[in-house]
Amino acid sequence: MGKQVLVIAGPTGSGESTITKEIIKKFPIFTRLVTATTREPRLNEKDKVDYYFFSEDSFKKEVTKGNILEHTFVPGRSVYYGTYKLDLDKKLSEGFNIIVNPDVVGARYYKEHHNAVTIFIKTESIDILKDRLVKRDPSISGEELAGRLKAAKYELDNEEDFYDYVIINAEGQLENTVKEVEEILKKEEYRLK
Repeated sequence: MGKQVLVIAGPTGSGESTITKEIIKKFPIFTRLVTATTREPRLNEKDKVDYYFFSEDSFKKEVTKGNILEHTFVPGRSVYYGTYKLDLDKKLSEGFNIIVNPDVVGARYYKEHHNAVTIFIKTESIDILKDRLVKRDPSISGEELAGRLKAAKYELDNEEDFYDYVIINAEGQLENTVKEVEEILKKEEYRLK
């Protein structure tokens, strides 16, 4: 069996979730890994669909039990994110290719343990990223926006080089970005049907 895990990552607002949805729509053999988190659900988010929502205490218990394979604490937001083993194992056993949208800690884990190809998605500039974040959530506070932009700048400056491929998701060019990902899938010999 060929590669089964693909990492599509990037700063919040770069489009990694949208690109993931487009790849799944085009190639139903792909599915998204549902991440575990301690953050509160946002409007319309469903447990076990968008995220596995845990209290901080129960998240830590799952880590101890070995059910959370890798995780990261985001200090600015006091939130944990991680890989929920039960979701990963179930989808792999069903024969799916899995797309994961992790941070660099998760990307390293998948590269090491699942031979994943890693793709980093970014915008043309930090200003475009800022515009996207404000459009996506007009009520975003100045403090949260500044924190997200600072984190994005850190990722761009310090983590981008880790990834196998870097793709610019240019404004209004989603279709081209998805085609670039598709070419990588073919080159890396992922099953597409």
